[in-house]
Amino acid sequence: MESLWEQTQKQPDFPAQDGDINTDVLIIGGGMAGVLCAYKLHCAGVPYVLAEAETVCSGITKNTTAKITGQHGFIYNKLISRFGIERAKQYLAANEAALQAYRKLCRNIDCDFEEKAAYTYSTDDRRKVEKELKALEKLGFPAEFADKVPLPFPVAGAVRFPNQAQFHPLKFVSSIAKNLNIYEHTRVQELLGTTAVTNHGRIRAKKIIVTTHFPFLNKHGSYFLKLYQHRSYVIALECAPDVDGMYLDEAKTGMSFRNYKNLLLVGGGSHRTGKKSGGWQELRDFARRHYPQAQEKYHWATQDCMSLDGVPYIGPYSASTKDLYVATGFNKWGMTSSMVSAMILSDLVQGKENPYEEVFSPSRSILHPQLAVNGFETVVGLLTPTAKRCPHLGCALKWNSLEHTWDCPCHGSRFTEDGKLIDNPATGNLKN
Repeated sequence: MESLWEQTQKQPDFPAQDGDINTDVLIIGGGMAGVLCAYKLHCAGVPYVLAEAETVCSGITKNTTAKITGQHGFIYNKLISRFGIERAKQYLAANEAALQAYRKLCRNIDCDFEEKAAYTYSTDDRRKVEKELKALEKLGFPAEFADKVPLPFPVAGAVRFPNQAQFHPLKFVSSIAKNLNIYEHTRVQELLGTTAVTNHGRIRAKKIIVTTHFPFLNKHGSYFLKLYQHRSYVIALECAPDVDGMYLDEAKTGMSFRNYKNLLLVGGGSHRTGKKSGGWQELRDFARRHYPQAQEKYHWATQDCMSLDGVPYIGPYSASTKDLYVATGFNKWGMTSSMVSAMILSDLVQGKENPYEEVFSPSRSILHPQLAVNGFETVVGLLTPTAKRCPHLGCALKWNSLEHTWDCPCHGSRFTEDGKLIDNPATGNLKN
């Protein structure tokens, strides 16, 4: 089950660590966020090393739908309510700056970068659309109302962001990563202060950035409470319409659409990891009803870390950990959030202030309704009697008959049928 991106781009190979290393900054995790952090530090002349346990972008990045946009659903009305206008402006400005950074980089990279409008639609509630438009007006952003979209069902309305973008993520990474100081098959097994013990030796650093999707250190930052994970599914169709834009339903169980060349990418079936859903069949049934001439060319699934309040955690790992930084909780918007992470963290490790760091601070309040849901799922997972337990914190694993994996509903770790680790926060395979 390889994604469209994997099957159309081979990534460069990097060596494994060979002996002990001294550096200024160690980046742990070679997805989009880690690679962009490395690229920023490389350009700034800061000594760094990136350690990736498997291969670059072999985790979540390869399964993205690769939309580059500051439109993250109907988020801005919520951000103003939760944090006020100034913080909401920070969030929007950070994501607009990320889009501009991609735009600038992609001028010289063959990565199928295209400018497209982004739409978030509601199928049944025009008031939600109007509220979001009013919020964006307060923030000074030129969003537009659309009452029709080229999708095979009516909508109550949509918010349109002009001049957003989409691209081929692995073509992009392949270009920017080739001259970076990256070590693949180099798994960090333990941190002793700012020294990492790996399967090939030690990496001594002055500062460490953790970009492992779900942070792997449990004793700091309470990420096991602040994060949960969602799975969602994608099919790529030939002989389907060109919708000329990027589309997302504001509803949690809604669908997304974008084109790549002659393919239409249809996403949906979202659910908390470890729970049941319609998966690809839900998307295939939709395609059969609405695009009867279309043929499925690719299908894949992805997994996203979700924060308590809809904003990623980017900054110091915790109040008690010196010289340790993190980027996580991208809430299904990994492309812009990865660039925002690189902008903020490359500044912080150089001792510079960043204009966006406050809104993304991992030390902000965790008092949100989702905290109770996460706590409940963890208690249920710990108390459920079953032989298969997740090595992360001991929750009961659920069998995923759709993908033939063992999944953890507490924090989202996933394992193959024979127990090999697929997705963290667990750091090792299942024990027999």
